[in-house]
Amino acid sequence: MPGAVEFSKRGAIGVITVKNPPVNALSGAVRTGLGEAVAQGLADDEVKAMVLLGDGRTFIAGADIREFGKPPQGTPFPEVLGAMENSSKLIVAAIHGTALGGGLETALCCHYRFAAPSAAVGLPEVKLGLLPGAGGTQRLPRLIGVEKALNLIVSGDFVPAARAKDMGVVDEIGDDLLDGAIAYAEKLVAEGAELRKIRDLPCEADPAVFENYRKGMARRARGFLAPWKCVDCVEAAATLPFDEGLAKERELFQDCVTSPESAAQRHVFFSEREVAKIPDVPKDTPMKEIKKVAMIGAGTMGGGIAMNFANAGIPVQMLEVSEEALEKGMSIIQRNYQATVNKGRLAQDKMDQRMAQFTTTTDYADIADADLVIEAVFEEMDLKKKVFATLDEAVNDEAILASNTSTLNIDEMASVTKRPEKVIGMHFFSPANVMRLLEVVRGSASSPETIATAMGMGRKVGKISVLVGNCFGFVGNRMLHGYTGEGSFLLEEGGLPQQVDKAVFDFGLPMGPFQMGDMAGLDIGWRVRKARAAERPSNEPYGGTIADRICELGRYGQKTGGGYYDYKEGDRTPIPNAEVEEIINQVSKEKGIQRQELSDEEVVKRCLYPLINIGAQILDEGMALRPSDIDIIYINGYGFPAYRGGPMHWADAIGLDNVLADLKRFHAEVGERWRPAPLLEKLVAEGKTFADLQAG
Repeated sequence: MPGAVEFSKRGAIGVITVKNPPVNALSGAVRTGLGEAVAQGLADDEVKAMVLLGDGRTFIAGADIREFGKPPQGTPFPEVLGAMENSSKLIVAAIHGTALGGGLETALCCHYRFAAPSAAVGLPEVKLGLLPGAGGTQRLPRLIGVEKALNLIVSGDFVPAARAKDMGVVDEIGDDLLDGAIAYAEKLVAEGAELRKIRDLPCEADPAVFENYRKGMARRARGFLAPWKCVDCVEAAATLPFDEGLAKERELFQDCVTSPESAAQRHVFFSEREVAKIPDVPKDTPMKEIKKVAMIGAGTMGGGIAMNFANAGIPVQMLEVSEEALEKGMSIIQRNYQATVNKGRLAQDKMDQRMAQFTTTTDYADIADADLVIEAVFEEMDLKKKVFATLDEAVNDEAILASNTSTLNIDEMASVTKRPEKVIGMHFFSPANVMRLLEVVRGSASSPETIATAMGMGRKVGKISVLVGNCFGFVGNRMLHGYTGEGSFLLEEGGLPQQVDKAVFDFGLPMGPFQMGDMAGLDIGWRVRKARAAERPSNEPYGGTIADRICELGRYGQKTGGGYYDYKEGDRTPIPNAEVEEIINQVSKEKGIQRQELSDEEVVKRCLYPLINIGAQILDEGMALRPSDIDIIYINGYGFPAYRGGPMHWADAIGLDNVLADLKRFHAEVGERWRPAPLLEKLVAEGKTFADLQAG
């Protein structure tokens, strides 16, 4: 890449400028260019010091991860960093935008750091299943202390310039980046400032610091590899000479970069950026400007959805059937905000600003000027059609009408309006003010502008928007039906809720299907099963018997103090219930099923392989654009562990031939619901993977 790094002079200060848009990633050409520029500055007798900065919108945002797994290119990074750190002339890093990962490691090899007020620094490698592999785990603890460094490295969080200065990462902050950094370098030269090498600073810590830190991160880092390796590296910084610590860091970096966990997390990183690409909705598709949102329904979901828009500074009008319902809904919203304030995560004045975005009404005429209307009423088609018909008459003709339905047909709702092209699904996940996922459901008539607007609004309010097709349950809940349904069949065959849930938890999900059902409310699924009873094929086994009988006892989950499990007031810890176990045994007996012991491995396959098989069906039908879209839905909406990359990536890691063999065995042993998806059989026959579909 010609001109990836340029060297120029401003008086006695050499200026090294990285020019590798869009984020000045540390490609082979950049690394080579940096080494050559430093050498040029050292060889020029007129140059007394050097300033390093990035061209465009940022400093150096990190390594070029597209080079991972490829043969080495350009000058090795450690060699470049060593040349900078050992330079006989002072080097100042001038940071704007972000100095992340390898970018911050580069800055740490400069002798001083100058930053723009809006800059941010961080070592986010852990989020890709990696660790800082170019000295970051060895230099940062020496610069700011072990505990601060641990928090920064293990979290992967970014730190704004002001905080970075308080921590000691940055030495000076100034508004005019280049002129300010040059002036700072001139001042340091005039003062005879030392060539401060971080590697020479001492690093000590009580061994108990690392023991306690590992205990504290046990829950949040469960299943991941990189966070633990990061702690090992920082411990090496405190216990080994610098060069030995550097060698240890490199060794542990290799452990991470070749691990399945990192491969999965890198897959997730790229997949989150891929979901915005829709072949028939180009990037330049115009989006409707949304100045006001109306929310139909102020219940748990409606209130949670509305908070997202208020948080983004978009006025929201809440509509309910009565003042009492409005008052109840708004009090929950206020309570949610207040809890965040009480935890110190939101300033009171910010809460007041957000609450000021809300207005309320019981009259549809008051929302006539809304640009986007989202209904969040009960999951019943007749009710939703009635709402859409009313909205079509009450709201201006240009408004987009969206449904928060989690399962129902968007086209059927659109059919009662005169604007089907402006009808779309916006399926938020509960709790809607917390969960990152938004399934945007395209109807058969949804226009490109409507789709682009819904996707864009999701991103604007902080969601990961994924476009899905219009089928029962769409992508996430259609697959979930197979997962939870198979869990129910396992109960009939010999499992108990606590065994199934533990096996799934140990695999990496935050909870198993029965604890999840208790949390969500068993009555929701019961209502859906009763509504669809007439559509249920008579020749297929029905897996809802146990859940139905539990609901018939008024046990709907945590909200009633009991579902599959019992719960003590104010405590969500599940406690096995003897009456539920009796129901399970009785249903097995009535169905003539001989109960048997199930291994945890079999439980995991039976629960989670339906996600793969149904996912393949969804891809074959075009209900999801890409396998990675399914992975993003399951990681962000259902807690599938990121270190496994989502169900479709996980299937590739297992080997599709192995998955297919198990599906065929289950099909023979259990029945028709396990018939392998044609796409899966086709991929195995052709020696391909889901990743090949992605690439194609």
